[in-house]
Amino acid sequence: MSPWPAPGGGEGPLAGLKVLDLSRVLAGPFATMLLGDLGADVLKIESPSGDVTRHWGPPFVGDTAVYYFTTNRNKRSVVLDLTREQDRAAALELAGEADVVVENFRPGGAARFGLAYADVQARNPGCVYCSITGFGTGSAREDEPAYDLVVQAAGGMMGVTGVDGAPPVKVGVATADLLAGLYATTAIVAGLHERNRTGVGTDVEVSLMDTQVAGLANQALNWLAARLNPSRLGSDHPNVAPYGAYATGSSYIVVAVGNDAQFAQLAAALDRAAWVDDPRFATNRARVANRAALRDELQSVLELRSADEWLARLRAARVPCAPVRDVAAVFADEEISERVVRHVPHPTLGEIPQVLSPFRFRGRPTEVRGAPPALGQHTDEVLSSVMERTQ
Repeated sequence: MSPWPAPGGGEGPLAGLKVLDLSRVLAGPFATMLLGDLGADVLKIESPSGDVTRHWGPPFVGDTAVYYFTTNRNKRSVVLDLTREQDRAAALELAGEADVVVENFRPGGAARFGLAYADVQARNPGCVYCSITGFGTGSAREDEPAYDLVVQAAGGMMGVTGVDGAPPVKVGVATADLLAGLYATTAIVAGLHERNRTGVGTDVEVSLMDTQVAGLANQALNWLAARLNPSRLGSDHPNVAPYGAYATGSSYIVVAVGNDAQFAQLAAALDRAAWVDDPRFATNRARVANRAALRDELQSVLELRSADEWLARLRAARVPCAPVRDVAAVFADEEISERVVRHVPHPTLGEIPQVLSPFRFRGRPTEVRGAPPALGQHTDEVLSSVMERTQ
């Protein structure tokens, strides 16, 4: 009999896929939640004290930090103490049946518990095994702990975020972790596709540092191809102008002009048609070179009216723009809440809000089959299956 318990996945495109989640904190759990949202059956293995994010509060609901709810829906929670031989054996039994194993142990941790790729592959040649690391296997910093803040700093993101002359700031969410989770999900799906062709699984590694450097995107190429070392420009864009946040008579808005035609539309909407013929502003190249002067001109005009007035004008002129909203205002938007927010029942904590993954298949959003589980909520049902196999 298989040690894997009765299927707990959904009906999405990854229905029937078995995922063993040995990860914790953010990048790995985010990747496995995405797989679960797409229909995979995810078993989350936790230590007796639980994923550390269960304690990352306030805020809390009951005794569980809200942070934990971010990346752990559509999973079953199984408590195993991997310092105990019988629990390590149970984890390996489950890995032997999994299509995918995801781990982010410290270097050497998976091997110490007998759960390294070689251990799993020997039992389960078709498994796609994904390791999420801090600085990458074999790097000089391999053994150092890597939190998102550390990687945003060392990986260049804080070098391009904020305003020159002010203290450096990180992005307001954990970009290195979240991007690593997205890259890991993509790599896992690619590994599964390769397995479908060859019948053989593979090992995949995604490091937070590699992810963060890849996430520098155009800022990286500004340096590598043109030796332009990007500075911190606030909300402005290094390659396009005007593209940033501006104060109006009431609050901040953003204006995002991506080409010369849109700049002409902006100038007309602001009753400044002469800007189009001004050699400082006539082309994007000129506008970038004269960024400070253009910003001063724009700011002096936008301060004359309220945000609502300017947004109405700019939208009518087909100029990309938006108010700068805080998180509360985002979720006060009924259309957004209707599209992406769901409340799901939790076995002990009432209803838990969830923000859906943005996938839509055949016009329908992904399914939330279960709230982020209570610690060890599914241990008995899973371990009974394992014990039947091992006895």
